Amino acid sequence: MPEGTAFSVCPHDCPSACAVDVELRADGRIGTVRGARDLPYTAGVVCAKVARYAERVHHPGRLATPLRRAGPKGSGRFEPVSWDAALDEIAARLVETARRDGPAAVWPYHYAGTMGLVQRESLNRLRHVMGWSRQHYTICSSIVEAGWRAGVGHKFGPHPTEIAESDLVVVWGANPVHTQVNLMHHIARARKERGAQLVVVDPYRTPTAAQADLHVMPRPGTDGALAVAMMHVLFADDLVDRAYLARYADDPDRLAAHVADRPPAWAAPITGLSVDAIVAFARLYGATKRSMIRVGYGFARSRNGAAAAHAVTCLPTLTGAWAHKGGGATYSYTDLYKLDRRMIDGNDRLDRRVRILDQSRIGPVLTGDRRDLGDGPPVKALVIQNTNPLAVAPDTGLVRRGFLREDLFTVVHEQFMTETAALADLVLPATTFLEHDDLYISLGHSHLQIGPRAIAPFAEARPNQEVVNALAARLGADHPGFAMSAWEAIDWTLRASGYGDAEDLRARRWLDCQPEFERAHFLTGFGHADGRFRFAPDWAALGPDHAAMPALPDHLANTDEADARRPYRLVTAPSRNYLNTSFTETPTSQAREGRPTAKIHPDDCAALGLVADGRVRIGNDKGSVVVAVEPFDGLQRGIVIVEGIWPNAAFEEGMGINLLVSADPAPPNGGAVFHDTAVWLRPA
Repeated sequence: MPEGTAFSVCPHDCPSACAVDVELRADGRIGTVRGARDLPYTAGVVCAKVARYAERVHHPGRLATPLRRAGPKGSGRFEPVSWDAALDEIAARLVETARRDGPAAVWPYHYAGTMGLVQRESLNRLRHVMGWSRQHYTICSSIVEAGWRAGVGHKFGPHPTEIAESDLVVVWGANPVHTQVNLMHHIARARKERGAQLVVVDPYRTPTAAQADLHVMPRPGTDGALAVAMMHVLFADDLVDRAYLARYADDPDRLAAHVADRPPAWAAPITGLSVDAIVAFARLYGATKRSMIRVGYGFARSRNGAAAAHAVTCLPTLTGAWAHKGGGATYSYTDLYKLDRRMIDGNDRLDRRVRILDQSRIGPVLTGDRRDLGDGPPVKALVIQNTNPLAVAPDTGLVRRGFLREDLFTVVHEQFMTETAALADLVLPATTFLEHDDLYISLGHSHLQIGPRAIAPFAEARPNQEVVNALAARLGADHPGFAMSAWEAIDWTLRASGYGDAEDLRARRWLDCQPEFERAHFLTGFGHADGRFRFAPDWAALGPDHAAMPALPDHLANTDEADARRPYRLVTAPSRNYLNTSFTETPTSQAREGRPTAKIHPDDCAALGLVADGRVRIGNDKGSVVVAVEPFDGLQRGIVIVEGIWPNAAFEEGMGINLLVSADPAPPNGGAVFHDTAVWLRPA
């Protein structure tokens, strides 16, 4: 790297975990951030919002000092306090809460504001040692994970750069132009070097779909029906690999009989697609052995998402695509790393008898729903890192009501004054990834990476690991991880896991943990005891709410369907310039996104009297929001798309789009159903 350049890893909640080179300036600030060229997946590419990270790390709105609430909750009035005073008060309040109501009344609540293992997971070490309530991680991937594991078992797959060697790439339920730009780089290679075709399955014409050779546009929540009808065509047209199935699948004959009465004519009215469109897609897929499906998260964020994800993973099994280079499917690689995390998250002190609370149901939890609390105490104290539930969690109105409880003590460790921080009793300033050390795995590729600190912390900001250790000392929490710096925890973890030490990884920057071709393509067996892909999953092993799951791949009709009172279906898709609620504070991202806007079919606009740049009120039983109107013909009638998790203040009435989203958990193992919402529309 050139002089004046540091290296790190993008920590944000994205599958790419980009290796980055960071320009260092003489005044201690950073300049441009670039994707590292030598890591095969990053390949010199980084998204625009991270490239201009200087806007974020040097933003004048960064939290600079600990703050104590100085007015009523929600007043926005805070006063500076010292770190010692803040930590002493937090420790005293947590001790008092546990003494009065029991340890389970304290709920550490965190997620993926950083994907670095030490800074993300250190709060768990304190949780486990103190016996505080556990957390069920359901906001992002629990639904699609259940669907993937149902059939495949292992969470890994073909090396993601193999997409460049595919003859057909299917991006199913994802928009990588917005959310995973590196993937588009490898798809572009396949199209240029092999003449590969790109198919995008998505309910609206995303920027990724606009680049595709074929855009298949089903109604939200109907992907399972589409996949099952494709299976019917594959069997009917003899496009299945029967020798592969005999060796690697559990019961293909039973599946063939099951899908025989689910032809494209059955799926067409469910999906809104024509019979010809379903048949054409199925035949294209079945005729191409080197076909790779990139399984996205979006189509699984529905009540039937796990069943749909399982159905999609059945397709490369039927055609035998797994056996070919550039063939199969990819989703996540997190089973590869096999790290000993005792010093990071304290899993050696985990007590499974302690209750576990669903992070997606924070609204019901904080408002006393006994389905969540069980026979335990109400949550009386929250310690929050790396997340902003007042904007990102479902059922925002209920979440806000819970946070406004006078008997709830809330601590938020954050980089900016988010909606959640604004309702806290104490707010602590946090470092960005360039200001601390961390260790990274990836969802979207197979490299273990290290990210050393590149610049000094902003003002009085402190890393998560340091804050957790300081609280542990005040609470009398005993664990060797509390005596370690982040770098020492990284070093211990690498040594204990057989990866050398921290200095060795710093010298190398990354290690590729990808297994050999045969294992990565499951030619040595899928991740089940018999080594076979499961068309008939053991759903009971994947979550407690398994009774309604289909015995074989099917359309599970359990979604929040449109009706006469709520005739539209809402999808809250990611935007290009925001990442959850990160980057919503940067001027360039704000300018590029503009304002919250609903994409609505022109015929629906005409029927409702809506006009371009006008205003529409979107609502259901949970409330309503007002957004701008964009007539858009790249979706079916009856569908509404609102991109991005905007700050609540960006909406006219101060509540964001997740006000309308239910906190109902998706079977079998919970998960937020962000794209499964029936609504009404009215001119505003």
